[in-house]
Amino acid sequence: MGELKRVGLETPLKEVYGVGPKMAKRLEKLGLFSVCDLLYHFPNRYEDFSEIVPIAHLRPTSRGEKGVCVKGRVLEIKTERSPKKRLYLTFALISDETGSVQAIWFRQPYISRVLKKGEEAIFAGRLEYGSDGLFLVNPVYEKALGGMLHTGRIVPVYPETEGVTSKYLRRLVWSVLPSRREMVDFLPAQIRDREQLMELKEALLQIHFPESWQKMEKAKERLAFDELFLIQLKMLLLRTKWQKNRAPKIRFEVNWVQKLVAKLPFKLTNAQRRAAWEIICDLAGGKEGLKEDGKIETVPPMNRLLEGDVGSGKTVVAAIAILVVAHNHFQSVFLAPTEVLAIQHFRNLVKLFEGFQISVALLTQGKKELVQISASGSSIEKVEKADLVRLLKEGKVDLVIGTHALLEEEVFFKRLALAVIDEQHRFGVKQRAALCRKSETTPHLLSMSATPIPRTLSLALYGDLDLSILDEMPKGRQKVVTYLVPPNKRDGAYQFIRKQIKEGHQAFVICPLIEESDRLGVKAAKEEYERLKKEVFSDLRLGLLHGRMKSKEKEEVMGRFQRGELDILVSTAVVEVGVDVPNATVMMIEGAERFGLAQLHQFRGRVGRSEYQSYCLLFTETGSAAVVNRLKALMKIYDGFRLAEKDLEMRGPGELAGVRQHGFWDLRMASLRDAKMIERARRAAKMVLEKRLLSTALKERLEGMERE
Repeated sequence: MGELKRVGLETPLKEVYGVGPKMAKRLEKLGLFSVCDLLYHFPNRYEDFSEIVPIAHLRPTSRGEKGVCVKGRVLEIKTERSPKKRLYLTFALISDETGSVQAIWFRQPYISRVLKKGEEAIFAGRLEYGSDGLFLVNPVYEKALGGMLHTGRIVPVYPETEGVTSKYLRRLVWSVLPSRREMVDFLPAQIRDREQLMELKEALLQIHFPESWQKMEKAKERLAFDELFLIQLKMLLLRTKWQKNRAPKIRFEVNWVQKLVAKLPFKLTNAQRRAAWEIICDLAGGKEGLKEDGKIETVPPMNRLLEGDVGSGKTVVAAIAILVVAHNHFQSVFLAPTEVLAIQHFRNLVKLFEGFQISVALLTQGKKELVQISASGSSIEKVEKADLVRLLKEGKVDLVIGTHALLEEEVFFKRLALAVIDEQHRFGVKQRAALCRKSETTPHLLSMSATPIPRTLSLALYGDLDLSILDEMPKGRQKVVTYLVPPNKRDGAYQFIRKQIKEGHQAFVICPLIEESDRLGVKAAKEEYERLKKEVFSDLRLGLLHGRMKSKEKEEVMGRFQRGELDILVSTAVVEVGVDVPNATVMMIEGAERFGLAQLHQFRGRVGRSEYQSYCLLFTETGSAAVVNRLKALMKIYDGFRLAEKDLEMRGPGELAGVRQHGFWDLRMASLRDAKMIERARRAAKMVLEKRLLSTALKERLEGMERE
């Protein structure tokens, strides 16, 4: 394959010699549209065919062993059909000066037309015993004429799709490799030298066609560093841009906070105290701002992520911030992903603020309420949306809690100072930006997440945010007793659930996604619901919840479960993390092996929210010792952060919810397990900003990242 015309980085692949419209369509399935895309389509593994072995020294290759590579002349070659299965079989006898070996290809009759008797070629593949001795089975080959791509070297093996083989991709990549010379290395030379990284052009050559394993590793290091460095730099630039805004300075009111903390039915954990203090300092513009005499009115806006396990008390920490803002005569908004959660937060916060002079509103598609709370009591009134919108514009509501309805154009605030976003991964960048434009003042931003993520990953994922972590649980909270239920104990587990329901409690049943085509797990949940309803719990009240239901239907089912009108809720993984059903004491999870540990822990956190002892039953049909050991970790570990670390160690970063939600599983080369590399990349990104090394090439690469 050669080049008929000059090929550049932006050349569409359909214009590259040897591609054509049909093959271009197939390449698009791999996300490959241009030459540049192809150069960044990295091998996922390599075959070591670098050593050509004399035929006399050949030994059979066992499973997991690397294949063999020989150079020899074709003494005989023929194609025939097998008598039983009518398969085309191609046989060849290959010889060198030390001996001969047979080769066999299945369903590739064209080989006998391409490889001619007397020709010399290099063959690489697995060596196995057949009925007539040793055979090279389906070896790749190339005639011994010039440069070798498929044999006689470390051979790249690529992610493939139907009709696109690694052999084809190797030839195609080789033909366009010269175009990499157009690339300007965007990584500043100072950083490249300090980190001892390979130049970009060389890295792209060595990743596709490595001259040695050492050079391939150096290429991997450079390309992995690039990915993490660009992410970190992007995060730091976002942070710098955000801090150029000005938000209202919120002065700390110690008496109100002490009064709120004193009326709590529990003692704040040290982690809650620390997080609340970090937020109070941010609102005042830093610790120095707390001492300031009152002349400064605006400060850089807070952009903080409050991350904590299920039940670690994030809402109370947010409530302290909201109360301080209200005392400064500014407004707060609390954005929740669903109506069920918004209503729950509304009720909890109204209860928490009893005895304070504060007005709290609820705004969702289905509910509009306003509560005026004073020292003597509170009054709830249903209001029209237009009236509520007007009151927000006039600054007469201190706190509004709601869903996406708050993002509608007509909603505007007179003095918005704080935006709290619950389950922040459920809202996109544009939605967060829209919320920040709802007032003439830029608000302080407090995002909350109940998805524990290891600290190293938090750096990679949330480099633009300050981080507060709630890694302690309130004292006295009962642990959810967790059991791994083997198939032979299933009936006993059902009896246990029935006993819990007879005692007046409720149960969740979670179903996994079983078929790839059933992306939302709807089929699995419906089948389980019907089976349990007809065969196991026919006398009980069952409900079904899945991702294809309309929001209103989901809210209705969840509401019935919360009110105790259903005994068992069968659901896919859509059950809200924060949904509070204190009466539910059993979480039963089917196909537990299909979920990550952190996700199982999230499910488990939906029970154990009251004084009743709660239970989590993990059902698995697998006999795999590795799977059983992984699931047993849940029986010993109750800390979400430790479980997230374990998930990272056992299943890789793609299984962590925060990573999936962030889209970081698209990293082609970097590993989010590599804490040292993340730290190196972060240090380099800081150096770029401090030493003003942001070149045109680097800016263009960052812009390209945004387009991707």
